Amino acid sequence: MPSVDGEGGPDAGVLSVAMQLTGDTTCIAAARRLATEFLARAGTEQRVAVSDHALGLTQLVVSELVTNARRHAPGPALMELRVADSTVVVTVQDSVPVRPTVHASDPERIGRHGLEIVAAVAEDFYVSLEETGKRVTAHIALTDGAAARPQEP
Repeated sequence: MPSVDGEGGPDAGVLSVAMQLTGDTTCIAAARRLATEFLARAGTEQRVAVSDHALGLTQLVVSELVTNARRHAPGPALMELRVADSTVVVTVQDSVPVRPTVHASDPERIGRHGLEIVAAVAEDFYVSLEETGKRVTAHIALTDGAAARPQEP
């Protein structure tokens, strides 16, 4: 069940949402839907300009990071989305304290392109190792010039 912040407290004005990634791979589609709804909410409630391109990239990054967490981490996982400055920050936390490998580009390789794709489309991409696992974070620009527009109320 997603939890939404931004209605008060220490982070008042910061729009964010978190989702436990439980069960099988059906949570991947649910995470993409949540990302879409989250960016729509950012547009309507916070008047944040979100381009169609940014929405597509966010859905792609969410798909890749959540897929990796569900495929490679046996324990609990969490996805967080947050609007910060002119980016949406996508963070997926899982229970495996091992830095994932971003493979070099290889058009002959079948599979294992997820982090390669995320690193290529994100403005910033990093992995933080923690005692209980890792946090994989990507920042995606919300606008791409003329294509950006605030959502209508």
